[in-house]
Amino acid sequence: MIINRRNLLAGAGSVAALTLADLTMSPASAAQLKAIGLQLYTVRELFQKDPVATLETVARIGYREVEYGGGGYDAMDHAMLRKTMDRLGLRAPSVHIGYDALLEQFDKSVTMAKTLGADTVILPYMTDQYRNEQGWEAALPNFNRFARDLKKAGLGFAYHNHDFEFTTKPGGVSLYDRFLKATDPALVKVELDLYWAAHAGENPAALIDRLSTRLYAYHVKDMRADRSMTAVGNGAIDFGALFKLKGSAGVRHFYVENDQAPAPYIPDITTSFRTLRSLRF
Repeated sequence: MIINRRNLLAGAGSVAALTLADLTMSPASAAQLKAIGLQLYTVRELFQKDPVATLETVARIGYREVEYGGGGYDAMDHAMLRKTMDRLGLRAPSVHIGYDALLEQFDKSVTMAKTLGADTVILPYMTDQYRNEQGWEAALPNFNRFARDLKKAGLGFAYHNHDFEFTTKPGGVSLYDRFLKATDPALVKVELDLYWAAHAGENPAALIDRLSTRLYAYHVKDMRADRSMTAVGNGAIDFGALFKLKGSAGVRHFYVENDQAPAPYIPDITTSFRTLRSLRF
C-alpha cells in the first residue's frame, strides 16, 4: 500500500487517525529529505563479498549517506572504505558498534568511527543476557560512560531500539522507560527504529513527541498489515505524517533499513529510496 497521508500505523495492527488539517500543506511549504541514507546491514551479504561494488551501487541509486553495521565492516580496511566513499560522494555520519566492543576495545572503536568519517556511535543491539531487569540495570551506567568518553573523543552517542525494550516490563516498567530515565538526555541520544517500535505496539507519533529533542536519527522501514517487514512504500506506515511532527524537527538522518530484504536486495533498497525521494511532508 502506498503511503496514506490520512493515517499512520499505531502499532500491533491498529491505526491512529490524523485530521486533514494536520496533514494538508501547500506545495511551497512541503519539505523533502535532503540526504537519504542506507543502513548497510540491509545489504550485508553483498557488502561482505564486495564492499566497493556495493557502495558504488548504493551511490548509483542515489543514496548520499550510509550507516555501517553488519557485513563484517569492523574487520575491513576502513581507510579504503573512506576513500571509496569520498570518491562516490557518500558520507557515513554514524556507525553501529556493539556493547562488548565499546567495553573492551573502546579506543579501537573510536579510531574506526573517525576513519570512516562518523560523528556519532550507535549502540545497535543488546544480547539476551541484558534483556532482563538485572542485566539491563547493570548495563545502563555504561551507556552514560560511553557517551561521556565519546564526547571527550569528539563523537556523539545514541541507542538504537528493537522491540524487546518496549515489550519487556519487569515490575511493570519497560526497559525503554528505564533507559530514558537512567541515561543523560544531553549525551545519550536516540536512533528510533520506527518499524520495531510499531511492531512492539507503540504509537510512533506519540513516541516521537515524547522523545523529541533526544532524537538523532530514524531507521525507516515499512510494515505490512501482517506486521512483517517490507520496503518503504510497500507497507502501511505513514512516514510523511511522522516526519511532519514537531518532535521530528531535530532528526538529522533518515536511514533506510530492511533486516529481511529479499535477495538480490537492490530492488528493495531502490524502492525505499524512490519512495522517500518523492515524499513531501
